[in-house]
Parts: sequence; structure tokens; C-alpha cells
Amino acid sequence: MPKLRRRAPASGATSFRPSGRRSRQLPRILVRIYAASGALVLGMVLATVAFHYFADGRASWSDAFHMTLITVTTVGYGEIVPLDSFGMRLLAGLVALLGFGTITFLFTSLSVFFLENDLDETLRRRRMEKQMRKLQGHYIVCGFGRVGRNVATELMNTNRHFVAIDVEEARFADNQERFPGLLWLHGDASDDDHLLAANIDAAKGVFAVTGDDSRNLMIVITAKQLNPALRVVARCQEVRNIQKMKKAGADAIVSPDFTGGMRIASAMVRPQVVNFLDEMLKSENRLRVEEVPVPEAFPETALGELELSSPEYVLLAVREAHDWVFNPGADYRLRPGLTLIAMASPLGRQELEPLLAELSAG
Repeated sequence: MPKLRRRAPASGATSFRPSGRRSRQLPRILVRIYAASGALVLGMVLATVAFHYFADGRASWSDAFHMTLITVTTVGYGEIVPLDSFGMRLLAGLVALLGFGTITFLFTSLSVFFLENDLDETLRRRRMEKQMRKLQGHYIVCGFGRVGRNVATELMNTNRHFVAIDVEEARFADNQERFPGLLWLHGDASDDDHLLAANIDAAKGVFAVTGDDSRNLMIVITAKQLNPALRVVARCQEVRNIQKMKKAGADAIVSPDFTGGMRIASAMVRPQVVNFLDEMLKSENRLRVEEVPVPEAFPETALGELELSSPEYVLLAVREAHDWVFNPGADYRLRPGLTLIAMASPLGRQELEPLLAELSAG
């Protein structure tokens, strides 16, 4: 049996990190604001002292400060301090030029500080929308609460791309570090516009995992109307609503209460099996029991001829229409409509899928 190698973790999300740019720009903008404010205050203090000194007693400190203020702001109410010499006029001109320049720089920095967030938000949204339009075979996670984030974690750990949708925008901001490059939409996932924006036409599946059964039901109905071919897995809080979800078109339904009860019972009666599954999920190799469908154009071929051998995956079984073939032999003939079940790392799954596709094309 081939040995599965350890590989470094990799994210299933894209590399876009909108929060990083914001965090890098903000300190620079604040430094500019502090520097401009300090220069303005220092310049006004020095100008006030200069006007008072060169006035030779003809102006009080109040007059000197007022003269500095109207000179810096270029208001020009009148010469509170007499400018009857070349030196005084030169001083006034320098104060006006330097003061006006400093004020302009300060207000420009303040404008950037207040507008940069809105500008960054607009650019970020455009980048994400562009990335969503390019996605193929991705998943849409409707609901980014505790269950939705666990679903997203599994997708990320197995190198699967996804788009998250939730009505609470704060959930995305709070989890940027946990999900670098997260693609998300703020709104109700049962709305056609949001699912279309998530590129549901090219999606492989939808998770309806909000905490509200009624909303999950609407998500199932809407998703199936927009793309009947995709697979929809729904979360159902109340067991009595399971049949409604099935009638609405959900391909699989998970009830946390029922599943939790089964998990607790399994931990008691088959603890080693549960430990094995837990360790598999926690492993740094990120091993999973994966399924790889055989393409429709695949020529019927014996497994021994395919040489399905790699340190990244182990073939466990083949799923036929109504039966299982465990540990199939080299003479087992693989044909379209079957599904391979393999213990694989993310890279192993990515090796198997192109291999079968290549043989189908050949």
C-alpha cells in the first residue's frame, strides 16, 4: 500500500487579501496627518513670536497671533501688525506660503483618511466580483455562522473554492485572518441576485446552512430553480422539516440534533472508529475519503492497466449503481457511471481527476 506523504497546508480560497492593503495604508496616512498638524502648530507659534518681536512693541501677543491666523489662511482682513518694512513683508509672505501649503497638505491627508475606506471598499468589491465570475466548479456557502464557517474550513483545507453569503457583514470582517482571500457577499442567500452574483450557473454545489429552517428551505428552492443540475445540501434544525426540504429539491439534509446523537452513540459503541475519523480530520496531511466520478467519455478499462498508484492516494472502493466493490482487483473494469472512493490528500484528488479526464479525452 502506498504511503501518503505529508504536505504543507494550502488554502482553497484565492490569494486576494483586501484587509492587508488597508492595514498597510492607514499608518502612513496617520503619520502624514500628525506631521502636518505638528508643522502647522509649530509654524503658527514661530510666526506669532516673529510678528510680535519685529513689531517693536506696536502689537500685542493677541495682535500677533491674529496676524498669523489671517496670513496663514490668506483671509486678509487687514494688517493688524504694520508691514512697513521689507523684512516684515517678507516674513508675512513666507508665513502665508508655508502656512497655506501646510494646511492644504493637512486637509488633503484628512480627506484621504476618510475617503480611503470607501475607495478601498469599492475596489475590493470589484476585485471580488471579477474573481467570482471566473470561478468554475466552486461551492456557495449560504450562512456564515458556526456551521457555515466549519463547512468553509473543510472546503479550504481540501483546496476547494467557495463563496460565502450571509446577512451579517460583521461575520466576514471578524474571520478574515481565519479565511485569507475569502470571497463573500452581504445579503440574503435566498435572493436570486445574490446567488447569481456568486456565479451559481458555474457552481458545483450549494450549502444551505443558516440557522433558520425557513430560510434554508427558500435557499434550496431558489438554488434549484437557478441551476437544477447542482447539488444542494441543507441544514435542518427540526426533524419534522426534513421531508419539506426533500420535496423542495435538497439532495442531502443534515439535522444537527440527529447527527449529534448518532455521533455520541458511536463514540460509546465504536470508539476506535470514531478516533480514526477524528485523527484523519486533524491530520496535518489533511487526508480525506474522497469520491471521484468516472467521466462519461471514459473508455472501459481494467484497473491494472490504469496504474492508479501514487503516494498521495489509496484506492478503497468503487461505487456501482446499487452496490459497493471494496478493494477492487487489477482485473476490475472501470467504466462511466462509476465512482472511485479513495483515501487521498488534496493533491491526490487533484491527481486522480485530471488522470481520468485525460484518458477520457484520449
